[in-house]
Amino acid sequence: MLLISILIAAVVGLGLGFVSRLVYAKSKLSSSETMAKKILADAQTLAEAKKKEALLEAKETLEKDRRELDKEFRERKQELQNTERRLNQKEENLERKADIIEKKDKEVQERDRALHVKEKNLTEEFEAVKRTREEQRQVLEKVAGMTADEAKKILLQNYEDEVRKEAALRARNIEQEAKETAEKKAKEIIAIAIQRYAAEHTSDTTTTTINIQNDEIKGRIIGREGRNIRAFEQATGVDLIVDDTPETITISAFDPVRRQIARIALEKLITDGRIHPARIEEVVNKVKTDMDESLKEIGEKTVVELGVVGLNLEIIKMLGKLKFRTSYGQNQLQHTMEVAWLSASIAGELGADINMCKKAALLHDIGKAVDHEIEGTHHQISAEIAKKYGESDKMINIILSHHEGFALPQSVEAFIISAADAISAARPGARRESVEHYVKRLEKLEKVATDFRGVESAYAIQAGREIRVMVEPDEIDDQKAYALAKDVARKIEQELEYPGQIKVVVIREIRAQEIAK
Repeated sequence: MLLISILIAAVVGLGLGFVSRLVYAKSKLSSSETMAKKILADAQTLAEAKKKEALLEAKETLEKDRRELDKEFRERKQELQNTERRLNQKEENLERKADIIEKKDKEVQERDRALHVKEKNLTEEFEAVKRTREEQRQVLEKVAGMTADEAKKILLQNYEDEVRKEAALRARNIEQEAKETAEKKAKEIIAIAIQRYAAEHTSDTTTTTINIQNDEIKGRIIGREGRNIRAFEQATGVDLIVDDTPETITISAFDPVRRQIARIALEKLITDGRIHPARIEEVVNKVKTDMDESLKEIGEKTVVELGVVGLNLEIIKMLGKLKFRTSYGQNQLQHTMEVAWLSASIAGELGADINMCKKAALLHDIGKAVDHEIEGTHHQISAEIAKKYGESDKMINIILSHHEGFALPQSVEAFIISAADAISAARPGARRESVEHYVKRLEKLEKVATDFRGVESAYAIQAGREIRVMVEPDEIDDQKAYALAKDVARKIEQELEYPGQIKVVVIREIRAQEIAK
């Protein structure tokens, strides 16, 4: 019974629970629907607001695009109007130009027709003149007794002679004017240079003889069976001439430095009195050492005096050797220094490089210090030495061109060195030459002049610095005499070598004589 009660109670409880659950579920469903409706209503309100907002934005964007399109349309329209206006103006210009061209074309055609008519008339007139000239030529040939070619030849010959005379006269006038200005200025510059450096006439030469007190010393110098003189010659490289000349011993050697060493050594041996092979070798070696130092001192003194820097030590020693080298009796070191001072003075007047001129003056004849050891002219040797010790191409050209015929000067300094070298060598007393060489030079000079047609004789005067040319007056007239003087001068420049300058004087003399009976 109890069990049934429990079962009934359980069934009743389940039923009540079910009913309460069902009631709760219905109430819950009712509230969910209400909430869903509320959410739906809110969503619809928000959607309407968004829709209105989107519509406003779309309207604003559309209005903005419409304004921009309107603006662009107006601009395009204005641009088209401007283009149309320009095209209309161009069309009007083209029409005007077409009218002008058409008008000019008509004028050209009219001128062409007029020129054609004139050309026809001129052709007819030319033919008429040609016929007339031919008739006149025939008449003239008949009257003159010669053809037109013969007459033309005579006229041309006369005209050529007149032109030659006039050309010679004008050339003389131009040359005279140029000389009056250029020669005056050149003389001023050279005079200033010579005044600034006035050296004595060269008369010193390298000593080759030694005076002794008596002839007994000659036997001691020769020695037993000639052993002393052989030892001396072998040590010094010179020839010692001991002959019958009283109280004189002669030293002969091509190398001036060797000759100087031999002179000093021999004087010391004579003074010392001890003359034998061992002593000779000792003294000669001592003199050679002293000479090397002396050459260096001489070169350094020269460089310092001139204010030249940057020379190699070997070149400085070579400068010292030039003191014992002569050319036509002129001391080479003195000549080098003269050229340096003269070129520096001229360069100062002309605004050229003074330092380069001084350096080039020292190097221009440096080859003469070793020309007895190396084959070639002193120009080539000097240039090779300068090139060996790193001198510039400009310096090489100055060295090679300081005498005519070896290289063309390529700078103002090259012309200055050439002029200074000529001044130093050409001044009176600077150099001397043998009588035989002097006579041959004058004979060559006279022969150059006598080779010209119409020259009767030629005489070289003033030690070859002037040549007077006597001409046949029947073959050479006054105008041709000026031309002949220029031709002779030009040929002398091309064929002869000479210091300074040579004056050419052409003399045309007419002598008229008659005998009174």
